[in-house]
Amino acid sequence: MKNKLGLTAKIFIGILIGIICGFIIKSMPSGTLKDTILLGGIIEILGTGFINAIKMLVVPLVFISLVCGSSSMGDVKKLGRIGVKTMCFYLLTTALAISIALCIGKLINPGFGLDMSNLITQETTIGEAKSLTDIILGIIPTNPIQSLASGEMLQIIFFALLLGIAMSMVGKKADPVRRFFESANEICMKMVSVIMAFAPYGVFALITKTFSTVGFEAFASLLKYMVAVLLALLVQAIFVYSGMIKALTGLKLKPFFKNFANVAAVTFSTASSNAALPLTIETMEDLGVDNSVASFTLPLGATINMDGTAIMQGVACIFISQIYGIELGISSLITIILTATLASIGTAGVPGVGMITLSMVLTSVGLPIEGVGLIMGVDRLLDMTRTTVNVMGDCACTLIVSNSENELNKEKYYTDQLEESKDKDLKVDSVL
Repeated sequence: MKNKLGLTAKIFIGILIGIICGFIIKSMPSGTLKDTILLGGIIEILGTGFINAIKMLVVPLVFISLVCGSSSMGDVKKLGRIGVKTMCFYLLTTALAISIALCIGKLINPGFGLDMSNLITQETTIGEAKSLTDIILGIIPTNPIQSLASGEMLQIIFFALLLGIAMSMVGKKADPVRRFFESANEICMKMVSVIMAFAPYGVFALITKTFSTVGFEAFASLLKYMVAVLLALLVQAIFVYSGMIKALTGLKLKPFFKNFANVAAVTFSTASSNAALPLTIETMEDLGVDNSVASFTLPLGATINMDGTAIMQGVACIFISQIYGIELGISSLITIILTATLASIGTAGVPGVGMITLSMVLTSVGLPIEGVGLIMGVDRLLDMTRTTVNVMGDCACTLIVSNSENELNKEKYYTDQLEESKDKDLKVDSVL
């Protein structure tokens, strides 16, 4: 049997061919072949067609995913304090993650030095400065159908959350509607996979168009973008998660990171928090967390806690705004924080969906979605890394909540260290 190339390999091949074709087209003289047939015809159809297909899925995917995620909140009501603590932790760390990303993005300025403003195919508008009161009131839709039709993302998120929570409160009577949305969610996920199958061709066209215009300038900016995302992920893992574990539990960090290494190997290779979920639950139980806590906080985290994805979205918004020469005001930055935080609730724990929700965040502040095509080329490596950070946040939350509920076996948590200490004592005794 012949080994078939995976989607990631095909995308990398598309990127490589796109770079080569971009430089070839850049060296060609202007004329009908270059401007009309290639750039204005074949390349435009493939690239813009792919972007339009992504845009097509944004509203239904986010709306349906959020309804499904929030409709399972019956567990929150049943578990009471554990549910409230878990939700507060996830929303707080996601807001911190996106804030860190925006700060590091502004500090590194990954998009400076690359001007792609001439490649914008549609007029983009950044809304006038709004007060915090107007931003909050703007989240509540007066006509949810109109919000769905016009793509008002914060209003769509609010309505989807309200609908899902109401379904969970109704209970069994809402089962027919719940099954409908679950089926619709499966269909949306399949649509994502179908469109992502065409990603190599779309990315090829977008990269070709980029490099036929800007050339090598794109490499330096993409490298700075990757550095900014990885730095923000590192800050989230080392300072936010580690700091919260230390401050709220007083536990030593070594056992946590030593056991989490096994989970990280799976999340990094699969880029899927759902794929690692069984191992994640087993690992946290090995650390002394009671199953009643782990079996609730970890599946919920795989659904709604996407700190790493929020970090990517924050840096990407800064990067895309800079390469297209669009200034983001304070109200736009606040909107990004709110949208990315709330959108994390509906982000499925599977590879590639982060690009769809990024399109939603870009739309919320009027940034051109064409920028997704440029960063998609380096997204696989970042996807693996941010998924690992997502799951680390789930584990940190589980540990903290378990400790606060006196459901953590600390002797079991330190088992490995005690065994290492005994081994050292035996070695010393044997030497003596």
